[in-house]
Amino acid sequence: MTGLTVQYGTFVAGLASGAILVPDDCTALIKTGIADAVGVMLAGIDEPITQKLRDVLPKGGPESTILMGTEKRGAFDAAFINGAATHALDYDDVTMRGHTSTVLVPAIFAEAEALGSTGAQMIAAYMAGYEIWADLAYRDAGQIQHKGWHPTGVLGAISAAAACAVLRGLDAERATHAIAIGASQAGGLLANFGTMTKPFHAGRSAASGVLSARLAEAGMTGSPDAIEHDQGFLKAISPENDVDRSTPADHLGRDWRMRRYGISVKKYPVCYCGHRATDAILQIMRDHSIDPAQIASIDTFTSDLHAMTLRNARPQTGLEAKFSMQFDMAAGVLAGKVGLAELTDAFVQRADVQALMAKVSVTASVDYDPDLPGYNRADRVTVTLNDGSVIEGLPVTRATGHADLPLGPSELWTKFADCAAAAGWAEARARRLYDALMALDAAPGIAAILAQAQAVPEPA
Repeated sequence: MTGLTVQYGTFVAGLASGAILVPDDCTALIKTGIADAVGVMLAGIDEPITQKLRDVLPKGGPESTILMGTEKRGAFDAAFINGAATHALDYDDVTMRGHTSTVLVPAIFAEAEALGSTGAQMIAAYMAGYEIWADLAYRDAGQIQHKGWHPTGVLGAISAAAACAVLRGLDAERATHAIAIGASQAGGLLANFGTMTKPFHAGRSAASGVLSARLAEAGMTGSPDAIEHDQGFLKAISPENDVDRSTPADHLGRDWRMRRYGISVKKYPVCYCGHRATDAILQIMRDHSIDPAQIASIDTFTSDLHAMTLRNARPQTGLEAKFSMQFDMAAGVLAGKVGLAELTDAFVQRADVQALMAKVSVTASVDYDPDLPGYNRADRVTVTLNDGSVIEGLPVTRATGHADLPLGPSELWTKFADCAAAAGWAEARARRLYDALMALDAAPGIAAILAQAQAVPEPA
């Protein structure tokens, strides 16, 4: 029986050749994911990790544009820089235990520009990466995070390899090699959350995809059972070796996982593990007139996995605060929102923010939602006041922006415009780019998209 690695390669080759077509409803979701990723990439232009990669990576080999501007680098380096920028603010979309677009979009854009790929080919490449990511993500009954793995860094390298293999038109054999090569580049540790190394994981995965497909095209080989082998990828990353390495992936190209899992666009620029509780505290603050000085405690209830991921109880920087339930609650109470303006060192270090964070507790449970592995059935927030009165927020089963509770068109555009404004873009320029991205499937190539990005001059 054909193993998983070969099945993945065959699926990729089918998308590359046009034998497998992307359904229209999935195309619409992909365009949303791509546009959102480009927006948060723009917002991450000036983040320290972005600048450090620009300084350190070579400046030769102009193939692909970085940061939607005019500067070009080699495709590997462009994917690396753009991927890190897209993930730098932790504002990128999330699904299937990780951040798909933050890896796939930079890899696809870099290779598509180098190759002159059409918009439809870019859509097919994204679909390849997404569907393979989805198949890998739920083969383990446990959570690979419990072993310290960052899914975006681990699953991303393989998925980006698949996406780039589509763009390069690899046949089934070489696409299989690309996936195997990508599997040996997988990595990323949860211990590095709250530092610049987390977005590095995304950039490195995107770049690994570019490299894997190019090496496979050049004749480099990888094991045709690298995914399912007893010493292969799935067993290596599994916390308890409770992983399905034998069920065929024969649904690929027929039963589209994108229809099941969708794309969840973030409303808040913080770790997604805190989004449901953030919705809850904002609902409490909207519905009740609470003086922050009268709050005795804030109790939050989430899953053990999410409590573990939100590791920073007393953050001191904006970067640390992205992984802090305590910060999410304090910002929600004191600012009435959790946005880019609150994710600054100055805001995090404010005396009232630090004092309120000390009043936040996190209770973890394993009452998992059967449809959302690793999530509680619902996250809850309770506020206790100094006089002993208790205010309970509504239980939240899906965060705002989740695939089951998606942002509307105006909300998607508003987020994109805000991200572009953070990069110094005028609204007219942002609008032209956004509209071009949302029509990507009809674009003759990425050059047409980049032309829109550069069409409106920067404000004086």
